Amino acid sequence: MTASTQLIYPGRNAPSWRPAAVPAVDSADAVFIFPYDPAWPIRFRIEAQLLRVVLADLQPQIEHIGSTAVPELAAKPIIDILVGVSSLERFMRHGMRLASYGYDYVPAYETSLPNRRFFKRVVDGVRTHHVHVVEADGKDWTRYLQFRDSLRSSPELAADYARLKHQLALRHRHDRDAYTAGKSSFVEQALLTPSAA
Repeated sequence: MTASTQLIYPGRNAPSWRPAAVPAVDSADAVFIFPYDPAWPIRFRIEAQLLRVVLADLQPQIEHIGSTAVPELAAKPIIDILVGVSSLERFMRHGMRLASYGYDYVPAYETSLPNRRFFKRVVDGVRTHHVHVVEADGKDWTRYLQFRDSLRSSPELAADYARLKHQLALRHRHDRDAYTAGKSSFVEQALLTPSAA
């Protein structure tokens, strides 16, 4: 196994299946926005292939979401992956498989997003991937894709979003939750506009 493969697939060194802590402030997990990297879609495709194999019996639908899925949009260099399944309950019976590939389950956000199961991968102290599991073709699935597609189809909207993210990253450098919360009204407005339909 090459060093680059180990970075993508930690294997035996992966953390055990456990809920990950979600501190309000984590200086090791600071928010930085980077220029668009054409490697982001490639990183998504590699991970999507893995997830299709690991979750094959669930026949998941898999989509690249978030800012790394929008060409030329600046972003945190974390690949967000949307996994659509027929049943969250059935998925959770298989979720332990993701731990073998370095994913930690983070249940803390289910208070605000009860119909999503969230996983993160951290390699050498750096987040590399987020996996958002929802019911395929449900409301949450549609919202994630609608927002992504509205950014892809409107350079003006994407530019406004980039400006907001840069401002929030400066204001909330060491508070990822506050950074995310600061984007919510923009996201909701984008979902209401005709171009996001």
